[in-house]
Amino acid sequence: MAKNTFRTPPQEEKTNKKRTVQSSLNDDIDVSNKRHPIVQLVISYCIKFLIYFFSISLAWVLVLKFVPIWVTPTMIDRKVTAIFEGRDSEIHSDWEPYENISKEAALAVVASEDQLFPQHLGFDFNAMWGAFRHNLKGKKIKGASTISQQVAKNVFLWQGRSYVRKVLEVYFTFLIEVIWGKERILEVYLNVAETGKMTFGVEAAALRYYGHSAKLINRAEAARIAAVLPSPNRFSIANPSKYVQKRTNFIMRQMRGLGGKAYIADL
Repeated sequence: MAKNTFRTPPQEEKTNKKRTVQSSLNDDIDVSNKRHPIVQLVISYCIKFLIYFFSISLAWVLVLKFVPIWVTPTMIDRKVTAIFEGRDSEIHSDWEPYENISKEAALAVVASEDQLFPQHLGFDFNAMWGAFRHNLKGKKIKGASTISQQVAKNVFLWQGRSYVRKVLEVYFTFLIEVIWGKERILEVYLNVAETGKMTFGVEAAALRYYGHSAKLINRAEAARIAAVLPSPNRFSIANPSKYVQKRTNFIMRQMRGLGGKAYIADL
């Protein structure tokens, strides 16, 4: 006797499948609706944060285009470290406008740190690529920061190495190149660069180590200040090592090779 097998009519089977698919879609929509307010809130906060960050940083850069920069994060870091270590924590820094600083000092730091400073837009990509290839060989890490990048780092950011700080360094470098211009960037560098232990700027260095103001710095004195810039806590302007003396002579030759003070006359 044949079994009586019940089979769902094709049309009804299709209808059931559609209902199942629709039910699944409704479930997904319900879950999406539950998550949507949270995602929307996060996106809203991120947008607000970016707007506030760009607005505040832009205003900050605009203000510092016109006012002396008396304190930097690096100065604060050095002072706090000295206090915790029980050392003398006095910061030697004396802001001087660009016109009151010998152009020999300005030329010396350009010849030493960033010879393409008058031409580039904040970044020396050839030097960066060269440093990258050097570092790939596993040798001592070599930097390729321009004067503009060093100013951005010293004035707006903290010391150390991280991708976040590097991205912010690029951002602030772009801003100061566009808003400040070359002369202001160099003026700030000459006033905030670390030139010795607890000493910042060429005016403070000139007063401490040469006994006169930065306006009176001659070429040899300027070159010696520039010679210690890579490591001002290790090298000394007052008691220059053979390396510093050799580097001073090298920088003086570079200054002559660039054509003297005329090289930075039209910043």
